[in-house]
Amino acid sequence: MGAQKLCNKNDLVINSGVCALAQVNGQPQQLAVFYLPDTEQQVFAIHNWDPLGRANVLSRGIVGSIDNELVVASPLYKQHFSLTTGECLEEDISVPTFAVTLSGDDVLLSA
Repeated sequence: MGAQKLCNKNDLVINSGVCALAQVNGQPQQLAVFYLPDTEQQVFAIHNWDPLGRANVLSRGIVGSIDNELVVASPLYKQHFSLTTGECLEEDISVPTFAVTLSGDDVLLSA
């Protein structure tokens, strides 16, 4: 299966997240897509669902790093989720991560 175009690079917000709707395993899923142009990978995607706050809000979290781990802080209870592994740094819980890349101005989700 090929890559799925999520959006254009211009739809992203530098050093922040946006929510994108994608088909994952045949089901619509909300993804939190982050554009960090000063990093090697540049784009990251995790599920938008905060399992602790029980809401689709992670795309609205604040991006930062803790001990060189890129994270987003949930806007609800402030737990930090790794942008590379989806693991929560404070609780024994995680969110799915998704492989995304930039191809020119397209943001692609690998299926």
